[in-house]
Amino acid sequence: MILLALLYTVAIGKGILVPLVLAAFIGLALNPIVASAARVHVPRWLAAVVVMLMLGTGLVSGVATLSEPALNWFHQAPTAMRAFAPKIKPMTQQIEAASRATQNLVGGTVARNAPQTANGFAFTAWDIVAGAPKVLASVLTVALLVFFFLVYGDEILRRAVEISPTFSYKRHTVSIVRNIQTEVSSYLLLTAAINVTLGLVTAGMLYLYDVPDPLLWGTVATVANFIPYVGAITTTTVLAVVGALHFQELGPALLPAATFAGITAIEGNLITPMLQGRRSRLSPVAILLWLLIWGWLWGIPGALLAVPMLTCVKLITAKLRGWQWFAHIISR
Repeated sequence: MILLALLYTVAIGKGILVPLVLAAFIGLALNPIVASAARVHVPRWLAAVVVMLMLGTGLVSGVATLSEPALNWFHQAPTAMRAFAPKIKPMTQQIEAASRATQNLVGGTVARNAPQTANGFAFTAWDIVAGAPKVLASVLTVALLVFFFLVYGDEILRRAVEISPTFSYKRHTVSIVRNIQTEVSSYLLLTAAINVTLGLVTAGMLYLYDVPDPLLWGTVATVANFIPYVGAITTTTVLAVVGALHFQELGPALLPAATFAGITAIEGNLITPMLQGRRSRLSPVAILLWLLIWGWLWGIPGALLAVPMLTCVKLITAKLRGWQWFAHIISR
């Protein structure tokens, strides 16, 4: 009963909890930069302002660069799908024939094909304007939370330590919290660096293959790679569709997707385990269950945040007395 109430609360509080969790992760990732500046007597608020300005400038320039090609793909989607349908018609005919044969074997009846409508979707500038206030409010909320985490995060830690009963307990608490903070920050920074590098390599590969808008698809690869397994499959599928729309022959059409599959296989099985070590390795079963739970509760934001949350839970429980068993269960 308590678990159901907790799940209901988490689902209902999505609008508040998603920005809070995202801001906490960004704050933990950026905290080492602010802490390094504070050690050379730069005020934390000033270092936080500089970091936030640099981050905001990068995001704004990225959105400005990618918005036009993304909108072009949205506008061209109905026409592109109509052009894509004949290329996969032989495959779909074989699947339909197999389906009819299967239904005949089990004595079922095959339903007549329903008339298809050619109603496309309209994606106009008004749709963007209508959704802009909500997106802008979410971005500002996350930015403010990140700023306050960077400026006042250590002060909150000091206040929490002050209520500890004895000096030895205070020292033990500070040691555990600092170790957890360092490991979580290192994991988040390293994961972000790996995903950005994967996106850049993907964009370079697509540029060499003469695929249109390589930066857009490189960004898709970067964001999707935060979701293990599902992200790689999604990006591979997207690149296969883009290749089929851009190239006429089957070989060149599938080459970008096949190359990306090889790149992400090397990244996931060799580079990431080598750089992150065993402490951040998670059981595939635990990852898939965690993805299902948080994807169900929070949708796409939950799927993107699920694995970082699970990794942080593992790193934290591995340091807490009496909770090491949980870290061992979800480890690989």
